[in-house]
Amino acid sequence: MHAFDVLGDPVRRRILELLAGGEMTSGALCEVIGEEFGISQPGVSQHLKVLRENGFATVRPEGTRRLYAVNAEPLQDIDAWLDRFRRFWTPHLDALATELARGKRARRLRDAEETPEEHR
Repeated sequence: MHAFDVLGDPVRRRILELLAGGEMTSGALCEVIGEEFGISQPGVSQHLKVLRENGFATVRPEGTRRLYAVNAEPLQDIDAWLDRFRRFWTPHLDALATELARGKRARRLRDAEETPEEHR
């Protein structure tokens, strides 16, 4: 399965978002995903299996629990693929950052002018 096919599913993307915060048990994942998407435990397990089999998640047993975590390697492959397209949005983001900095500077100058001397 292609990486974008794996990540094309909103449930699998959400699972990865949750795992980005750190390891989680399958039970905790099933609880969150079940509430958010109305999916049963077997359904969540199928999504976890797809993530595991395609290298996006790892699992390790800890007693009777199974702890899932993100595997960053396939995400690095996606990042490398996206790198070809960054030139389309990076200049726009750089320009936005410049405008935001100008706005902050203008507000600081305006606030400094409006503040009476005795309050400085």
